[in-house]
Amino acid sequence: MAKTIVIADDSAVFTAGLEDFISKSERYEVVGVASTGTQAIKLVSEFSPDFLLLDIVMPELDGFGVLSALESKKTIVVMMSQLRPDGFVQKAMQYGASYYLAKPFDYGMMLKVLDGFDAHFAPRPQPKFNKNLDEKISNLFISVGIPAHIKGYQFLREAIKMTIEQPDIINSITKRLYPGIAELYQTSPSKVERAIRHAIEVAWNRGKIENINNVFGIKIYSPNEKPTNGEFIALIADKLLLESA
Repeated sequence: MAKTIVIADDSAVFTAGLEDFISKSERYEVVGVASTGTQAIKLVSEFSPDFLLLDIVMPELDGFGVLSALESKKTIVVMMSQLRPDGFVQKAMQYGASYYLAKPFDYGMMLKVLDGFDAHFAPRPQPKFNKNLDEKISNLFISVGIPAHIKGYQFLREAIKMTIEQPDIINSITKRLYPGIAELYQTSPSKVERAIRHAIEVAWNRGKIENINNVFGIKIYSPNEKPTNGEFIALIADKLLLESA
């Protein structure tokens, strides 16, 4: 019996070529193709496939968000992406992926990777951090007055999550943290830095300093004192790490 595959990638040309190649193999069958992260979750829930070939950068919900939301322990997730820094590979594995294919890759080699798995005896690893972390960060942002519609909201959330997973990255904020977020969102490190700075300034301008101090349990800041990007990211990451310890 052929093993089943769901492909999740927002490039119609790429998915068409991949699906066509897989269809020529008697060992595998593509049962669904998703162009957004939301569609990927629905297809995995509907078909419970043996494999999910998942891109990182997608509309509505990125690949890490999909990994966090997946409930099927049967499905083996193989990440596919042009993003190659070690941090993304490590993050994919922490979130439950079993393999990471750097684009462009040879389709025949990909099938050999799939052949190396036994879908019936290799449950998907549980993610180190799940959607509860996103909820906690969102609640913190609401408390301190950072609105969800500004670009810095997403960048700041990603920075906090990366710092939780790789605490030493906060010491390389300009060399690793900003570039990592920039590559994930296809922008520049300087724009990431400015957007995060703007998000922090919005919170201060809204006058929610008391809420910010309440979040940390002590009076850290006054209206005339604004933390640096790194200080703010590190404070929230440390708080969430202590809460989960």
